Amino acid sequence: MSRPIRVVHCPVNTAGIPWQYVQALRRKGVDAQLVVFNRSRLHPDADLSLNRPPGFLARQWTQLRAQARLLPQADVFHFYFGLTLIPKSVQFLLLRAAGKRSVYHFLGSDIRGRSPAELAFAKRADAQIVGNLDDHRWLPSAEVILPGVNFADYPPATTPNRLRPLVVHAPSNRSKKGTEDVIRACESLPVDLEIIEGLENSEARQRYAAADIVIDQLKNGWYGVFAIEAMAMGKPVISYLREDTLAATEREFGVPVPIISATSETLAQQLRPLVDSAQLRQHTGAASRRYAMKLHNVDHIADQLTAIYERIMSTPVNIRPRS
Repeated sequence: MSRPIRVVHCPVNTAGIPWQYVQALRRKGVDAQLVVFNRSRLHPDADLSLNRPPGFLARQWTQLRAQARLLPQADVFHFYFGLTLIPKSVQFLLLRAAGKRSVYHFLGSDIRGRSPAELAFAKRADAQIVGNLDDHRWLPSAEVILPGVNFADYPPATTPNRLRPLVVHAPSNRSKKGTEDVIRACESLPVDLEIIEGLENSEARQRYAAADIVIDQLKNGWYGVFAIEAMAMGKPVISYLREDTLAATEREFGVPVPIISATSETLAQQLRPLVDSAQLRQHTGAASRRYAMKLHNVDHIADQLTAIYERIMSTPVNIRPRS
């Protein structure tokens, strides 16, 4: 193309992932922007917030006006979390009529446990993306693009050799992350536990940097963005990993996953060796950072996204909606 690809990411900044992608795409020469319904308190970054007013009709009018402004500005609309700018029933008809392409990008909790019939709407987009191989089982037609971080924002963070290691846990939802079991396990060991909630990401990162050990989650079956951020800083991470997804991931990417898998029942047992050995914490943390740099470098992931945009833009637009 004689000009850069133009991509609008919208309409949420879930876990800060869309903003990371937009920034990396810009560094690659893509004309990318993030437009959100409303700025998130924890992840407020965005190029434009629609600041949707209360009330269904007022919100729909605000979104429709935004769609009209953005339509000539983009070649591709990259949607997150199963959401669109205007109702799905007309969103893809409008985009196809205007010769625009679209991507649906799912981030885990938006598809986990849902049936094929419940996810059939995803095929309306020209491409579908999931964030890991565990989520891929819910939407097998999707491509796997891993979440990424900018390592300039996550320098290695070492801590002093404490008698009582500091364990950090940052649940987005206590019941879904197994927080009560984390508290119970930590009470049985000589550790200090800090639970981080409600902080803007820039402030939360400073708290993560002080951790000796990080516990992500004990129920979902795979690790999330919090674990990636911790690994980028060189922290040992504990999280529940499904064995089949673990094996598939190591085969697919050719690198051992350094995260220590634990359930609610085994957490104290898996945590104890890290508590007892500063050397083991250091070794595991170093492996964590190497792994994150290999798989979760957002600049490498931006190349994968660009390849998807180029591919779908080279395919003729099908005006008829997919089922």
